Amino acid sequence: MKGVNAMMRTVFAVMVGLLMAVPAPAQQQDVKTLDELLQTVRERSRQTSAENQQRLRNFQSQRNQQAALLQDAKQSLAAQEARSDALKQQFDGNERALEELSETLRIRIGNFGELFGVVRQVAGDAKGTIDGSLVSAQYPERGDVAGRLAQIKGLPSMEDLVALQTLMLEEMAESAKVVSFPTTIVNADGSEEQADVARVGVFNAVTGDRFLRFEPETKSLQDLPRQPKARFRSMAGDLTSAAPGSTVAMAVDPSRGSLLGLLIQAPSLKERIDQGGVVGYVIIGLGLIGVLIAVWRYLSLTISGSKIRSQLKSATPNAGNALGRILGVYHDNKDIDTETLELKLDEAILKEAPKLEKWQGSIKVLAAVAPLMGLLGTVVGMIATFQAITLFGTGDPKLMAGGISQALVTTVLGLVVAIPLVLLHSMVAGKSKGLIEILEEQSAGLIAKHSEEESLA
Repeated sequence: MKGVNAMMRTVFAVMVGLLMAVPAPAQQQDVKTLDELLQTVRERSRQTSAENQQRLRNFQSQRNQQAALLQDAKQSLAAQEARSDALKQQFDGNERALEELSETLRIRIGNFGELFGVVRQVAGDAKGTIDGSLVSAQYPERGDVAGRLAQIKGLPSMEDLVALQTLMLEEMAESAKVVSFPTTIVNADGSEEQADVARVGVFNAVTGDRFLRFEPETKSLQDLPRQPKARFRSMAGDLTSAAPGSTVAMAVDPSRGSLLGLLIQAPSLKERIDQGGVVGYVIIGLGLIGVLIAVWRYLSLTISGSKIRSQLKSATPNAGNALGRILGVYHDNKDIDTETLELKLDEAILKEAPKLEKWQGSIKVLAAVAPLMGLLGTVVGMIATFQAITLFGTGDPKLMAGGISQALVTTVLGLVVAIPLVLLHSMVAGKSKGLIEILEEQSAGLIAKHSEEESLA
């Protein structure tokens, strides 16, 4: 009995433990006897078995659902993989299309960039041309389009390009016109004057007989501080006073003022002479003296020749000319022998020759001294040039220009004086030699006549 009781206690303890492990129902009754415990365990076992069966059925149902879901997932995965492949192919195609479009965009951007650069360059060149053009004196604000395009940061509009084209065509058209328009000009002393200006294309602007220059900074016409030579001013005056539609001769500066600027900067004759310095003035003085002597002697010999030719037509001696005085010696000594008469006539010719050859030596000396003076001026100018080089170096040619100008101008002056003096000396010497030959010829004739008369006597 004791063993049975012990076994029963053990089973009871186990059952109690099982009951403690299994959740109690919502309405759990207290167990007092083994029968009640056995009954409770059985009920609990049936209930647990039913729940397990329900769970199994639920699991099987859910397993079937999971299989269906797995099948659906596999189908969806296959569809998504197919879609992924299609999208990948589309992506690759889009990549290739994007590369082609990027290359096309790069080329077009390059073309637009080149166009932009060309437009800015052309606009800048046009602005420089327009700003310095004489047409801007008549239309001051016409260069705004070119100035804006020259500084534009983006692509120009079609209207701007058309405006630039129109501006350039207007410049071309105006360059072929000769027009007159009223405007304000600035005189050399700074005063302003209202005047009608004649514009010859884009080359010259004149008012009256004065040439004008255009100042781009102030967009005004200014009177030149020095005007060109008289023949050019005469052309300007003829153009200003010409009737509409008439044709007159006019000097045109194709460089748009550069040649005119150089022309008025060219020194005048007086300025050239001034560059020769003291030596140059001495050469000119010697030249003037030589020319005066030559002219005086030539006129004197011309008068003497006229008197001698008049004496040739008269048999009566006239002491007012050389031939008359020689004839007077002949008439005074007709009774002497031929040899003595010849000596007396030679003596008379010797007295007359210095009078006819007077100052010829001075002309010859001046003709020889003039180039020597020019050489002296050349040496002096070169000394001044080398002194400038020693002090300031060769960096600025203007510092050497004075000495070089003196050297060249004095050389030219020496030659300019010497050449005419040589020619004048030759003319005067030839003139006097011709008169002396007439005297010798007449003297020889008189001796021959006297000798013939002696032989007859």
